[in-house]
Amino acid sequence: MTKKLDLNSLDSAEGQKTINITRRLFLGGGLAAAGSIFVGTFDPEKALAANKTNFDAEALRQAVQCEISVPSDSNFKDKVYSGLWNRLYPDRAPQVVVNVKTDADVMAAVKFARAHKMKVVVRGGGHNWCSPSLRNGGMMIDLTLMNKVISIDETKKIAIVEPIISNRDIQKALNAKNLAFPSGHCPQVKLSGYLLSGGMAWNQGTWGPGVGSVEKIEMVTADGELIVADKDNHKDYFWAARGSGAGSFFVAVRYHLKLYPLPKAIICSSYYYPMAEAEAVASWLKDVAPKMKPCVELSFWLTTAPPELADQTKADNGKCALVTATSFVESQEEGNAAMAILDTCPVINKCMLKPQNKPYTFPELFDFSGALWKADMRNQVEAMFSNSNLDEIIKATKEHFKVAPSPDTVFMYAVYTGSNVPEKLPDAAFSMSAKLYGGPWTMWKDNANDAANIAWHKKMLTLVAPYTHGHYVSETDTITYPKHLVESYSPANFKRLGELRKKYDPTGVFFAPSEGVS
Repeated sequence: MTKKLDLNSLDSAEGQKTINITRRLFLGGGLAAAGSIFVGTFDPEKALAANKTNFDAEALRQAVQCEISVPSDSNFKDKVYSGLWNRLYPDRAPQVVVNVKTDADVMAAVKFARAHKMKVVVRGGGHNWCSPSLRNGGMMIDLTLMNKVISIDETKKIAIVEPIISNRDIQKALNAKNLAFPSGHCPQVKLSGYLLSGGMAWNQGTWGPGVGSVEKIEMVTADGELIVADKDNHKDYFWAARGSGAGSFFVAVRYHLKLYPLPKAIICSSYYYPMAEAEAVASWLKDVAPKMKPCVELSFWLTTAPPELADQTKADNGKCALVTATSFVESQEEGNAAMAILDTCPVINKCMLKPQNKPYTFPELFDFSGALWKADMRNQVEAMFSNSNLDEIIKATKEHFKVAPSPDTVFMYAVYTGSNVPEKLPDAAFSMSAKLYGGPWTMWKDNANDAANIAWHKKMLTLVAPYTHGHYVSETDTITYPKHLVESYSPANFKRLGELRKKYDPTGVFFAPSEGVS
């Protein structure tokens, strides 16, 4: 049966169309385009050609009172690309970059773009793997300089922050006051893109996703007006901002965050197994996870073995299976008890290495994550939600993982603990939930290896497709695969996002997800 999905319901009114996406297309169609993001030669003239609207650069400079960069400037290439996490750069460029510093700059930039019929895209941290902050033509509003912690109220447990605070830095500021926030795992990721996409968080089993702890959002609308959205005011904007990701039709300039007491203990354990035992361990985990407390964050990995296991993993091209568990608790003893069940694995005698029950701090957690997701890499990424059995996924993929061209590539699924799949938020666009979350993070350094790694990644996507039930909007390639945008939401939420875009940005001031990327 064909399921009708409106891929353009987030777009401006012009040129909308409805296409049919069959399950066959979802599983296989479009995969041949996976090589389409190969970087082209940087050509600043392309940016001008892509948007023929003329504008007075000097008038824009005076309007915003901050630095702007146009293709004729010597620093334009740096302004366009240096803020991107993924070094596999797409060949897209805006007509102008506006490096805003204040709310007034943002408001003036949006009003200028509106008056001159220039489309706007916003760059938060630039960490999104498919670089949706780069469009052909238009205005890029770069928030990089809006990076302050405005206040931390220890009594009310509320922090007010600008958008470009990293996961590491927000925890550093809060932990010093014995407070914490459900930040993301990668230390360099900025709160803006993380929160707008939903926020897959540390200690999510207890605290929920990051966006669930956003109390208010100050934002600039398509009219260039500053509003404060929360559960009682500008409810539509508040709903959309909690999950709309790169499809936002506003600029978030400040977040009001609900805080939590810093856990008195963070306890971590790791278990390295031979690839031959990967399926057995995965099968056991699916039965064990529901018995564990939600305060335990559990993950299963296929990864490159550490140096001390090089000899033991030679037959598997240096690859191994890894189980990691992190508990956010009140004491070392509570953490030990929460994770003791991991020693009951039926193949525990095959475990090659198991550093257990080690005390960690948030900075150390970020060091661990940063070592796994390195900076300055070329990346292909798909983070997916699945309700399939983990062992079936591993059976389908483990042989292919063994031949991954890059030793930095990982294949990981978070396995939710406790008796239930995480509940969906009742008042947020973010609407994906399943018992598993993860996928392939294909990472390599040298552009000479682009073809091999992209081909490997493409095949991995075909292998996991039958087990995939949804995508995470900030860690999926919505540029190459527009259908992944649709599959990042429930049908009702995707439809509502489109309706709200039409209602609050009827003239299309902000780029829609599918615009300016071809």
